[in-house]
Amino acid sequence: KALTEADGNFEKAIEILRERGLATAAKKASRVAAEGMVYADYCPECKVGVVIEVNAETDFVGKNEKFVDFVKGVAAVVAANKPADLDALMALPFGNGRTVQEEQQEMVLVIGENIKIRRFTRYEGDVATYIHAGGSIGVMVKFDTDVADKEGFEEYGKDVAMQVAAANPGYLNETEVPAEVLEKEKEILKVQAINEGKPEAIAEKMVQGRIKKFYKENCLMDQEFIKDGDQTIKSYTEAKAKELGGKIEILSFVRYEKGEGIEKKNDDFASEVASMMK
Repeated sequence: KALTEADGNFEKAIEILRERGLATAAKKASRVAAEGMVYADYCPECKVGVVIEVNAETDFVGKNEKFVDFVKGVAAVVAANKPADLDALMALPFGNGRTVQEEQQEMVLVIGENIKIRRFTRYEGDVATYIHAGGSIGVMVKFDTDVADKEGFEEYGKDVAMQVAAANPGYLNETEVPAEVLEKEKEILKVQAINEGKPEAIAEKMVQGRIKKFYKENCLMDQEFIKDGDQTIKSYTEAKAKELGGKIEILSFVRYEKGEGIEKKNDDFASEVASMMK
């Protein structure tokens, strides 16, 4: 149809298809995209790690080869170019004559769903990454260490990344917990103790003990190691540093869960079909 409209001009036909692709993308942009995949990768040679989330409308698109290649391609652009934000990323060349923005629009045309690059994080230095369940969760952890090249460190790094994936800590350590979060937690714990019938003075003392449990649940360094409940991540890190004969410090981490925070549409297919038959 495009060739007919372009009177057989192949280049013009491509232009028409591209233009209609953009129109299609615009129409689909308002549709909820909460599926897709999270991808994480690390280049040991260049010491750059990237974790990225790209969303689509349905879960099976996350397994589509073209979609997966697109996600990996965008991650490579992030790794190579260090974009400051999403707008900067979208303007960068994808590597095939199109920008990332244009390639995303091309994917909408090819796959037929709303596709959005949602977020990314880029780390430089010694990094460990982990992808859970084919892209439902992606984790990246950054270290300050002088033993990254020693046998045993890679396994340790993956252990920590898997810990972040499984236990979902909100903070690295106790000092990172914002004062307002801590005060709110203490307030809740105090009310809980009073509701249990404890006098206010006793409730105050109980809060101090219970706040330690909050730290153990929410701070990575205080969490019980999922592979060995007798160790915390802090003690596991200290033991591994001693074993490898150097220093290991966890500097930061990022955990992306596919679709987190996006309000998903609940499709009522029966109602939809019924409305179409009226």
